[in-house]
Amino acid sequence: MTTVQLNAVEASPRRDVLQRWRPTAAWALAPAAAVLLAFWLLPLAHLIVLGGQGRDGSDSGYWQVLTSAQYLGSLVQTCVLAAVVTLAALLVGGISGVFLARQQFFGRSALVALLTFPLAFPGVVVGFLVILLAGRQGLFAALGLELAGERWIFAYSLTGLFIGYLYFSIPRVILTVMAACESLDRSLEEAAHSLGAGHWRVVCDVIVPGLAPALVSCGAICFATSMGAFGTAFTLGTRLNVTPVAIYNVFTNYANFTVAAALSVILGAVTWAVLLLARRVAKQSGTVL
Repeated sequence: MTTVQLNAVEASPRRDVLQRWRPTAAWALAPAAAVLLAFWLLPLAHLIVLGGQGRDGSDSGYWQVLTSAQYLGSLVQTCVLAAVVTLAALLVGGISGVFLARQQFFGRSALVALLTFPLAFPGVVVGFLVILLAGRQGLFAALGLELAGERWIFAYSLTGLFIGYLYFSIPRVILTVMAACESLDRSLEEAAHSLGAGHWRVVCDVIVPGLAPALVSCGAICFATSMGAFGTAFTLGTRLNVTPVAIYNVFTNYANFTVAAALSVILGAVTWAVLLLARRVAKQSGTVL
């Protein structure tokens, strides 16, 4: 019996098993489909329809958002903040992830656990930590009072919000880069060194391109997380008009459901577009989000 025949014999029972279990597998998806329909598709459809309605004879929620300098400014500020946080997280987390993946030293596991521990914190806790660091009674306030005679307070500004978002974005990058480093071919780096390439040339021409798909995927997740983050911004009570807080204010303080729905849909559409773009870029590079 030839190798092809043996493979066919081995594959035949496997194919029968797959065909036999396919209906059962389809039924197994029913609970997940029901949850998806009840808690995602139906509310989303209602949200889209609600955003297109007017309030007391006014224009639709979408038109009010797109013609309001306040709401458009909120969307722009949110996008810029999310983009800056993403770039900073990729830079800091990427370097740290490569170092932790390549180096072995005493306490490495404990350090990795500490660096990734913020993933367990909700946004409210992250905001409270920023206040303890740079609030009116924080460490920087006490340090500034001791050194310069005035309190250094920036927890309630754009800087504080940036630190809070960066705090829970870096761990995602570190874990992703550490996992991606395991699949890098070290022989390519050795070949580059043997051909006379310097350290930074190897980093730019070998390591960074090898990590590019993982960085794109992780960057998209960081951007989406920063776009929709609410707890940290709400805890800090910043004067920065980020869209999640704007949605909360419109919904709770003014009971303007149409504008709140329109803002939610537009925010989700922008985030989805960025994720779709990142997915295509990552897919071309060999990674799927």
